[in-house]
Amino acid sequence: MPRAAVLLSGCGNRDGSEIHESVCAVIALDRKGWDIVYTAPAIPQQKTVSYIDGTKLPPRNTLEESARIARGKIVPLNEIHLENIDSVVIPGGLGVALTLCDFAVNGASCSINPEVNSFLKNANELGIPIGAMCIAPTLVARCLPGTTLTIGNDRTTADKIEKMGCRHVECSADKSVVDRQNRVVSTPAYMTATGPAQVLEGAISMVTALEELLKNQRG
Repeated sequence: MPRAAVLLSGCGNRDGSEIHESVCAVIALDRKGWDIVYTAPAIPQQKTVSYIDGTKLPPRNTLEESARIARGKIVPLNEIHLENIDSVVIPGGLGVALTLCDFAVNGASCSINPEVNSFLKNANELGIPIGAMCIAPTLVARCLPGTTLTIGNDRTTADKIEKMGCRHVECSADKSVVDRQNRVVSTPAYMTATGPAQVLEGAISMVTALEELLKNQRG
């Protein structure tokens, strides 16, 4: 049974992981028989807001908030052992672009949280395929220059991805883009999706591609 580490950034699209995308990723993995371990860095969120009126709230802990999606069963990122992981999946949501990296603030000049950066680079060096949804490809672009990615058809964001040394390919919400050389799969999710059904189709496409990368690696 392959195991996926689902990397979360909080709980909710405005300041953490997008909940629909996280659930769709988990459903796609579960339907294929994957074992799932949820993880997040134990760091303060860079932004926390009210989902009723958008007002700023006191900072919350990324790991604590992510545990809501994981139903309490979550492992701090610094305790994940990559030798036990077959793939990394990163749902979107503004937490990816605020807390895991600061793309939402600094665009193509963004930086990544050091713990997250080391985790993704080490995974890539070990040949572990990475799946990225929605805005998460911007995180991958900063970490792994030279990668082919998609965020759908948002030209402004695509231009910033290309400024970070990556190639952007347009893609519909129900599909995914595969970079076989760098072992990265990305899907637009709510960058273009009109509802959760399209997000789920894109997640299924992503997980199928991750499985193909694993199969080719094992020969």
